[in-house]
Amino acid sequence: MPIPPLEALDAARFDRPELLRGVANAARALAELKGVAASIPNSGILLSTLPLQEARDSSAIENIVTTQDELFREDAHPDTEINPAAKEVVRYRAALRRGFEEVQRTGLLTVRNILEIQATLEQNNAGFRRVPGTTLKDQAGRVIYTPPQDATDVARLMHELERFINADPAYPVDPLIRMALIHHQFESIHPFYDGNGRTGRIVNVLYLVKEGLLDLPILYLSRHIVHTKARYYALLQAVREQDRWEEWVAYLLEAVEATAKEALQTVRGISELLQETKHRIRSTHRFYSQDLINSLFRHPYTRIRFIEEDLGVSRLTATRYLDLLTEDGVLIKRRVGRASLYVNARLVAILAGSAAESSAPSS
Repeated sequence: MPIPPLEALDAARFDRPELLRGVANAARALAELKGVAASIPNSGILLSTLPLQEARDSSAIENIVTTQDELFREDAHPDTEINPAAKEVVRYRAALRRGFEEVQRTGLLTVRNILEIQATLEQNNAGFRRVPGTTLKDQAGRVIYTPPQDATDVARLMHELERFINADPAYPVDPLIRMALIHHQFESIHPFYDGNGRTGRIVNVLYLVKEGLLDLPILYLSRHIVHTKARYYALLQAVREQDRWEEWVAYLLEAVEATAKEALQTVRGISELLQETKHRIRSTHRFYSQDLINSLFRHPYTRIRFIEEDLGVSRLTATRYLDLLTEDGVLIKRRVGRASLYVNARLVAILAGSAAESSAPSS
């Protein structure tokens, strides 16, 4: 069945009280998250840490599973032999950051951006599908949906989607509703051989940045999808088979509200821990500096080299600083191969959302 352009949808069908309430609730949660995130002076702290959580959850939807420990070890020490899934998750953050920088620079979200995101995720330049045969199957192996098979159709549909994303004037519904429509259209086009789901979820958060609903791409939207995976796929299919767009939009609005509230609590936790750590180090050590605090919070698992580079000190001095902070209980020291990693365990626990998982990493 051909995929109709999104502009062909009657915008009035989304002018429903329950959807408008959903938009208001989601927008309110995003505004609060945006405000609290802006209170952290160094945005690099959030950009280095929160996208890894989104990356982990997004990859889990595709059955790419890694532990919190493996994830941060790979981030800090990529040359070690860790679960290959952790390397894929870290690439997700790189893809998200690349897309974010382009949206910031141009104010647009284009086909070229989307191709670059997918290429970074998959480490190839295969581009859009050019060979027919791609189908989507259920857990029993039954084909439930066949996306466009002709390469010309795939490219045309993606350029139509690009125009919808960047249209001025925009399709006359709230940006949050447009995000839901864009996500479904992208998933239905299924333009790539691999990485469609993760690319589509990156497009979601970048669209929110493009529309000014977020300043930073720090929404854990994938976490809600992980917890409601069966419903997510059922609603995707219900739109294709029964035109049930309203239910799909309501689901995505619910996902935005829920994950914005979760991210808000995480950012508040980081902010409180940052202030506490700052006062603790400043009152005890003469080597306190804001650069040191920024480094310890950008790298939950830090290395001596990171402190050398971030503070401009010698390796001996960096080692002394980290060992003293370990003695004081600010960090936990671990050996990975021949290298030492220094873990900001309380930060890792906040990011994991569970102190039980990460408060005391094992050796």
